[in-house]
Amino acid sequence: MKILLPPSETKRAGGDGSPLSLPSLALSALTDQREACVEALVTLAADPLEARRVLKLSERQLGDIGHNAALRSAPTLPAIDRYTGVLYDAVDAASLDADARAWLGRHVLIHSAPFGPVAALDAIPSYRLAAGTSLPGVPPLRRLWADATTAALAMAESAFILDLRSEAYVALGPLPQRAASAYVRVVTEHGRALNHFNKKAKGELVRALAESRPSIRSVQSLIAWGDERGFRFRPSDDGIALDLVVDS
Repeated sequence: MKILLPPSETKRAGGDGSPLSLPSLALSALTDQREACVEALVTLAADPLEARRVLKLSERQLGDIGHNAALRSAPTLPAIDRYTGVLYDAVDAASLDADARAWLGRHVLIHSAPFGPVAALDAIPSYRLAAGTSLPGVPPLRRLWADATTAALAMAESAFILDLRSEAYVALGPLPQRAASAYVRVVTEHGRALNHFNKKAKGELVRALAESRPSIRSVQSLIAWGDERGFRFRPSDDGIALDLVVDS
């Protein structure tokens, strides 16, 4: 099984890992796209006024320009530790034991805008780039990433893909058509989609999977595992997703 997660706008600064090595990241077929994005971000950072405009930064976010300028030399952290926010706080990867973290490294891909999907334990620096940004020097991100990411995911060995990404990141890498997969939406009993609790529920789901490390190869086996662990799944009314039902 592979689990696809969205990134978070908020990130931990610093790190103690070696500088970014693009060929070392998961899905190495995406190295050319990664190189193009990194180069465009570093170049943009040389013009702080333009970087602020393009990246739509507030006054308190201006330090992110420096993070982009140092993408090639800054210290790194495992991706699962780099991101913060509701989803990643719920995963709380730092508190997992070594076996659970190793499972995350094998099974979880975090879909970033500048690097594409990276493995949970891949080492990345802090950066600033959102999925919808029009980045000078490269094609629109959807055109840059979509086909290449879909092809890279098709080459990854996985019997089942659990897609927990937001729609903006799904657009940067649609799943291969033949993939056995489930796109998960978090809803109330009455079908109302949620925001804050959406992220929290997805984080709790990933943590529970890492702790129990099941063998899941289909929607049916995911539903059966969820029944045992207190996660209620049901097919969505529109038939295009799998709903994770939580208390309102």
